Amino acid sequence: MACMASPVAIRHPSPVLTMVNVVTVPKSQAPQIHVPVSPVPSARSTALPQRSPHAMSNKTLGHYILGKTIGEGTFGKVKLGRHILTGERVAVKVLEKDRIQEVADIERVAREVQLLKLIRHPHVVQLFEIIETKGQLYLIMEYASGGELFDYIVQHQRVPEVDACCFFHQIIAGVEKIHQLNVVHRDLKPENLLLDEHKCIKIVDFGLSNRFEPNQLLKTACGSPCYAPPEMVSGQSYVPQMCDLWSCGVILFAMVCGFLPFEDSNTSALYKKILSANYSPPSFISDSVKDLIAGLLTVDPAKRFTIADVRAHAWYRQIPEASMRPRDLVAKQCGLDEDVLEELKRHGFPREYAINCLQNNKHNSVTTTYYLLAAKRRRMMEHLQMEERSRGTQSRFTCHTARGLHYGPKARGRTTQREQWRCCSRHHT
Repeated sequence: MACMASPVAIRHPSPVLTMVNVVTVPKSQAPQIHVPVSPVPSARSTALPQRSPHAMSNKTLGHYILGKTIGEGTFGKVKLGRHILTGERVAVKVLEKDRIQEVADIERVAREVQLLKLIRHPHVVQLFEIIETKGQLYLIMEYASGGELFDYIVQHQRVPEVDACCFFHQIIAGVEKIHQLNVVHRDLKPENLLLDEHKCIKIVDFGLSNRFEPNQLLKTACGSPCYAPPEMVSGQSYVPQMCDLWSCGVILFAMVCGFLPFEDSNTSALYKKILSANYSPPSFISDSVKDLIAGLLTVDPAKRFTIADVRAHAWYRQIPEASMRPRDLVAKQCGLDEDVLEELKRHGFPREYAINCLQNNKHNSVTTTYYLLAAKRRRMMEHLQMEERSRGTQSRFTCHTARGLHYGPKARGRTTQREQWRCCSRHHT
């Protein structure tokens, strides 16, 4: 099946490659998905609704108001939600239990939930909490308002190399964190990379991901054929990290070129191209990015670029590091925002309980409220800083104009580009 429609448009969605034998279990014998929800201790006063956290009323789910449908998947819909206490938007992934009957599907959902609870990183979508009812499982997740990187590429036909470099910094940072936790994604593609309001990358969809032990080779072939590495396509055992890095090379090619490196209407012919890394980079991309792509799209995984190789490459280093640094939560409250903790206390969440939940990576209403309040506070601070910069720029412009000095088109262009990259790379220090 062809993966691309034309040199400037990626066909959506990508086909799925799977070699896993699925065993169907009768509904009465199918194992049940159950995710325990941590209880929240009673507080002296709280602004939260006084009802069971799982109670449903009209379009209300516990502490959330559910809005329009913003996506749909195999097991249910994704709805836009609003956290009642903070007013912040969230994405609510609604999994219908009656659609999840096969063992492979049950394992996929359970694995995705487990891995999302494990990973906290600025460039990986955050799972806030899980709410379970009789017929549904609700995953309350970070909302990325910018849509898919796939749509961004299609809209712009291709991504300018400097912009692509910023995106690539963030993709690599997220993948590095995933690998540090001994997790492999196995389905990295532009459709699974979302953009937030600042056009920063969020890696999503861990349904095909898995854990691995150090030096362990994996055998399961899965994901989208156009992004699969040669060793997976040929049915060999593969090094998990190298699998994701090949996919990163395909993504980088797609960003700067606007089409995929490997495509063919015949699946066998497609696999032959992948097995020999038979692709033709266009002349309009730089030699530097061609070299980085070649390093990632190397057939021999032992010779393929590692993350360290990518970070040392000249093309990668053309701009300052644009990924955001994680706000790690460690002992003695290091990394916790005291102002947000005080606000939690005013809303009735006991301080020590909140700190304990945060340090132990709990996923409940307390930690959700903390992260949403922190995000809201950061956004307000950014808005104030932008207003301050805007007033300063206006003041300088007025002063220069009074002296007969005007900003020319080139100067304005440079200022706009600097502001654009400041927006994309904020919080990286």
